[in-house]
Amino acid sequence: MTNSFTIRVPATSANIGPGFDVVGLPLPVPVITYSGEGADEVPLDPYRNLMTRVALYVLRCNGHRTFPPALSIHCHNQIPFGRGLGSSGAAVIAGVLLGDSLGKLNLSRERMLDYALMVERHPDNVTAALVGGFHKYPSLKSSRNTLPDAGENWGLSPPVPPLGIGHYVRFKWNSSIKAVAIIPRFELSTAKARAVLPESYSRKDLVFNMQRLAVLTTALGQTPPDPELIFEAMKDRVHQPYRKTLIPGLPAVTSLITPVSHPGLLGICLSGAGPTILALATHNFDSIAGKIQEIFQQEQIEVDWKILEVTGGSTVDS
Repeated sequence: MTNSFTIRVPATSANIGPGFDVVGLPLPVPVITYSGEGADEVPLDPYRNLMTRVALYVLRCNGHRTFPPALSIHCHNQIPFGRGLGSSGAAVIAGVLLGDSLGKLNLSRERMLDYALMVERHPDNVTAALVGGFHKYPSLKSSRNTLPDAGENWGLSPPVPPLGIGHYVRFKWNSSIKAVAIIPRFELSTAKARAVLPESYSRKDLVFNMQRLAVLTTALGQTPPDPELIFEAMKDRVHQPYRKTLIPGLPAVTSLITPVSHPGLLGICLSGAGPTILALATHNFDSIAGKIQEIFQQEQIEVDWKILEVTGGSTVDS
C-alpha cells in the first residue's frame, strides 16, 4: 500500500518595521525531485538537501535510524531564495513536518518548534512558518546549528532538543491588512546583509525602535487600522538605514510613498534582510506596487510583486 501526503509551508517575513531579530548503516536513500523557484540550485542529495537533513535529524532523535524504504519526495517551491521571504526557515519547517509524518511521531507544535530552533537561528521566521499569524519571539535559549552537510554515518546520536527552547506571543492581526511584497530580481544573502550592521547602537536609536515596536504590535490588530499610527510605528533605525547601500531605491521607497500619497497604505519596511520590500495596505495595492516598481526601475532594477495574506501556518494533508 502506498502512502502519500502533502506538506505546505508558507513564506515568512521577519524584521517587521522596528522588530529586528526580535541526523554506520547503509541507508535507504530517498529520491528527491524539485520544481518551482530555485529548481536548478537545490541539491537533490538527501545528505545535502536542507529539508531532508532536518527530517533525518528528527527521525534519528526519535529512534528511527533511516528513511523508510522506497521513499520518493517531490518539492514544489514558490518562495524565491535570498529575497528576505524566509526560504530557509520554510525548508526547516518542511523537514520537521516530514520527519514527524514519516516517523508517525505525532509531535506537538511546541515540540516541532524545539526541533526547528535547533537548526534555524531565526526564530521569527520558523515560528511564523509553523504556527502562522503575527508573532514576537522574546528569547532563544539555544542557538546551535546541528546540521552541516551530512553523510550516511552522520548524526547517529544527534543532540535531542531541550523542551521549550523558546516562547512566542501571538498578536491580533486585522484581517483587512494585506502585504504587498515587492521582490527585486537579485539575491541578497543574510550574511552579507548582517555584515553591514554595526556592533553597537546608541541608546537613542534603540529607544526609537522599542517605542515603535510597542505600538505596532497592538496597532496592527485594531479595527479600523490607523494609517498614520502604523506608518510611524513601522519606522526603523536598527537595520534598514545600514542596508540602504545594498538595496538601491530603498531610501526613496521609504520616504516618498506614504498614506497621504497612496491611500490604503499603512506602512513600508524591508522583509527580513531584504531585498524584498513589504508594504502593508488595506486597498490600492496596484498603485502602491506600481510606484515602488517605478522607483526600482529608475535604479535599473526589475521587480516582481505579489499580494500576500497572513496565514494560519503549516499543514500536512493526507
